[in-house]
Amino acid sequence: MTDTSHENHHTENVQAHLKQVEALLHRHALVEEVAHKQELPRQDRHALVDTLLHKQHLTELQLKLESLHPADIAYILEALPIEQRLLVWDLVKSERDGEILIEVSDSVRESLIATMNREELRAAAGQLDADEIADLAPDLPQNVMRDVFKSLSIEEREHLRAAMSYSEDSVGALMDFNMIHVREDVTLEVVSRYLRRFDKLPDHTDQIFVVDRDDVFKGVLPINLIVVNEPEMLVRDLMLTDTIQLHPEEKADQAAQAFERYDLVSAPVIDEDKKLTGRVTVNVVLDFIRTESESDLLNQAGLREEEDIFASVWKSAKNRWTWLALNLCTAFFASRVIGGFEDTIEKFVALAALMPIVVGIAGNSANQTTTIIIRSLALGQITQGNARRLLIKELAISAFNGIVWGGIAGLFAYFLYHSVPLGVVMTSAMLLNLIVGAVVGMAIPLTMQKLGRDPAIGSSVMITAITDSGGFFIFLGLATIFLI
Repeated sequence: MTDTSHENHHTENVQAHLKQVEALLHRHALVEEVAHKQELPRQDRHALVDTLLHKQHLTELQLKLESLHPADIAYILEALPIEQRLLVWDLVKSERDGEILIEVSDSVRESLIATMNREELRAAAGQLDADEIADLAPDLPQNVMRDVFKSLSIEEREHLRAAMSYSEDSVGALMDFNMIHVREDVTLEVVSRYLRRFDKLPDHTDQIFVVDRDDVFKGVLPINLIVVNEPEMLVRDLMLTDTIQLHPEEKADQAAQAFERYDLVSAPVIDEDKKLTGRVTVNVVLDFIRTESESDLLNQAGLREEEDIFASVWKSAKNRWTWLALNLCTAFFASRVIGGFEDTIEKFVALAALMPIVVGIAGNSANQTTTIIIRSLALGQITQGNARRLLIKELAISAFNGIVWGGIAGLFAYFLYHSVPLGVVMTSAMLLNLIVGAVVGMAIPLTMQKLGRDPAIGSSVMITAITDSGGFFIFLGLATIFLI
């Protein structure tokens, strides 16, 4: 993601910026409404609108937008309804289009790109570095990408090809080519002179990468060592060789874990020939972590993709259909499970009132287990060696909770309906269903990962379906055996 700062950027809370923009848009809409209600000839009316709107609120709004960081503008665009979003987008200076398109979510970016012509898109992409263009490429028309590719230098074309060749979840997709490297046989004085040739250092430059004449990576030279040591010292005498190195094909989540574990600001990316290919910086890693967290939340709820909250009803509905359809099927199945015990329920009506308790607490417990497992999988903490031990632990937790909370529920059922067998059935059903929930809560994410899928996809939907059907069957089955 771009880190370009704006010289007039203010540090106020982004929510305050949003409220100010909304207030200006509201005043703009009021004035427009008043102007169009005037009993004036059409030509005079348009002149009045132009005078009142474009010279007042829209100008003020444009000045406000010019003072904001691209990330703040992106946030505002995501929070506005489509009509207002496009109005604000038209007021953003064209030289900042690319920076903002990189910052907005995929769904909102789609709505903005749809309003831009070929030349505008080419100009927006032309403002970005090769790695940023690669991020934008999937949303751009092919003819625009051809234009952008032709406009790049030979080196930038190679960088763009490299960035686009890696999968989205790899280190290569996070890689930045804008970095500084020096050779190991030069002095700190030479390095200092070289650095002074830059107008500004690349963002998040906390260390300089050291290579030989063939660009083979040798180590890193922290910036602070350049400052505190004598100019005559050689780079090879000060550089650090025991440092974290990433590889382009490595999983991005592993790189994120390394950044978190070792408090990294930047890290070199080394290819199979030990040559320096690029670097990964902490800002990109944070963006990746945020995106992955949002994706996990969506997947657990069964949403297919990130949703523009102001998208059309039709588009938003389609995004939610897949797992709603599955949920409907499982609900029908659960209803048939209940239907199979109609005679039992008719003879003991209290069962109908107690059933939701059994399935509810089991579903909650299973979701807790799944959340722990998904987090552990993301951190790489679950292996073939410890998976069985973890399953035994989760079963033990569920059994303990089943005895404790099932016992409480059984006592509740006894005092409410004065039936010892009903209390025993309640306790037993909760115990068994909590154990089922633990097994399912572990099995679903582990199975999804084994199949090469995101462990979070639809997990809560499937867990609810299984614990509901299983809970009804266990509770009503035990009731049929012991109460009838």
